[in-house]
Amino acid sequence: MSSYPEFQSGQLLQHLKTGGFYRVLHLATMEASLEQVYVYEALINQTIWIRPKEQMLDGRFKPIASLPQ
Repeated sequence: MSSYPEFQSGQLLQHLKTGGFYRVLHLATMEASLEQVYVYEALINQTIWIRPKEQMLDGRFKPIASLPQ
């Protein structure tokens, strides 16, 4: 279990390794495994990604208040 708080829909994130910026769209459930996953959007090119909840909350993403200018 992660000690990081869960992300909310619409929240902006930065990936600490790549520096990329993302927007959380939803917390969803994988149909086959019932695993919780985050659906999120890359702000550089609007691609949609999913990642297991545990990976999102393990410290590789940090919430940000706004995008840098």
